[in-house]
Amino acid sequence: MNTNHIKPIKRLSLRDEVYHALKKSIITLELQPGQRLSDKELADQFGISRTPVREALKRLEDEGLIGSLPGSSTFVAPIQFEEAKHAFTVVAALHALAARLACPIMQEEDIAALEAINEELRLAIEQGDVIQAIKADTRFHHVFLDAAANPEILLALERCVPKIHRLEVAQFNHVKGIGSVAQHRRILSALRNKEYEKTVRLVEENWLSLGELLTQPTEPR
Repeated sequence: MNTNHIKPIKRLSLRDEVYHALKKSIITLELQPGQRLSDKELADQFGISRTPVREALKRLEDEGLIGSLPGSSTFVAPIQFEEAKHAFTVVAALHALAARLACPIMQEEDIAALEAINEELRLAIEQGDVIQAIKADTRFHHVFLDAAANPEILLALERCVPKIHRLEVAQFNHVKGIGSVAQHRRILSALRNKEYEKTVRLVEENWLSLGELLTQPTEPR
């Protein structure tokens, strides 16, 4: 039996599994801002002890997605528009850096992937599928991140991006994201023409303009 392609499967710890499950529920607003969370109830729902739940909640609190007050229950952090504005500034700069590193070494298949993903984004937006739209937008920018191959950029993004994704879900019906598709096309045009500095600028503007749209409160949360 040829086992050359069989590799060990990395198993997530219970803490990590709980962390990812809760994080997804917070980002998709299944768990609403301000909603109280009981580590005992969550442990019962997951069918595990309270320790990994508490560890996951602490990690989410460190990332600003969970809040707590002395002597009171843990709760889902409210959406902070001012905080999100700061996050967008950082994310825009990091993606611009990734684009600067990636552009000179990107291949035709990378450009083809960007075009295909942008079409998926357009369809998701037209269908009003916010989760698929966010996934497509993330994949679009990950083409640059993957080409840049700088793990420090990914680590820096990890803290900011969940706050942005949650805001995208909350505000999707108000902004729809149509402008992103057109902006992505301009990024692709500049990249195809080897206008790398223009590509970098357009990538940064893409994130900053999205931030401007999303951080305009439309209703109290």
